[in-house]
Amino acid sequence: MTGKELLFKAGGWFFGVLFLLIGLINIFWGNDPVFGAGIAVLSFLYLPLVNSLIKEKTGFRIHIAIKIVLGLFILWAALGVGELFDKTEMMLRDLAHLYERFFK
Repeated sequence: MTGKELLFKAGGWFFGVLFLLIGLINIFWGNDPVFGAGIAVLSFLYLPLVNSLIKEKTGFRIHIAIKIVLGLFILWAALGVGELFDKTEMMLRDLAHLYERFFK
């Protein structure tokens, strides 16, 4: 495996997990779970395992330019329209309350 391939795989895992977490936050702490589910589903397009499965089944792969544009759209939607920081704060506050309730 070349350095370029390793970089693309690591980037795919990073952005796939990041977008999955953004989707999960929007599902459980947002006011639009469908939006969060959409982001969660789109996050799988970044995972190397899913990319190899798509290439195996269809014979083509998703171009990196499409992934970049899609990633920018997800970030814009989550940070701007989706108020990700407010939802993350709500999530952390809820998790802190759960921790205090069950472990103290």
